[in-house]
Amino acid sequence: MKFLVSILVVVLLTITNSLTAQNKKITVTVVNATSDSGKVGFALFNKDNFMQEPIQGKNGKIVNGKSTIVFENVAPGEYAITCYHDKNDNDKMDFSANRMPLEDYGASNNVMAFAPPSFENAKFMMKDENLSLDIKF
Repeated sequence: MKFLVSILVVVLLTITNSLTAQNKKITVTVVNATSDSGKVGFALFNKDNFMQEPIQGKNGKIVNGKSTIVFENVAPGEYAITCYHDKNDNDKMDFSANRMPLEDYGASNNVMAFAPPSFENAKFMMKDENLSLDIKF
């Protein structure tokens, strides 16, 4: 009987560990918003949907130039995050007539160029543990 209980405990622990390994969190903080007005829009992508419909999207309030959100239930894999400061709170990134961004933006890995973010520059690996990232505009 003790043997059967021991096996049952091992099986339950194995199932619990495999389920929690897929339900990890990514905490993302923008650390240098220029004002507390508006909000920061965050988007989580994989390679297949980069800069299209995100896997998850969230808005974060800005307090003292920082905004933090948590993406939950993220399975292990390769991802990228983009974000922008929606200063006028209109739920979209605003551009000038010549298509230059009027609002600050950033991406995971903080690679900034005079071009939109690329998946290759922003990608990171989500493994079997929670992750925290800081993004700068």
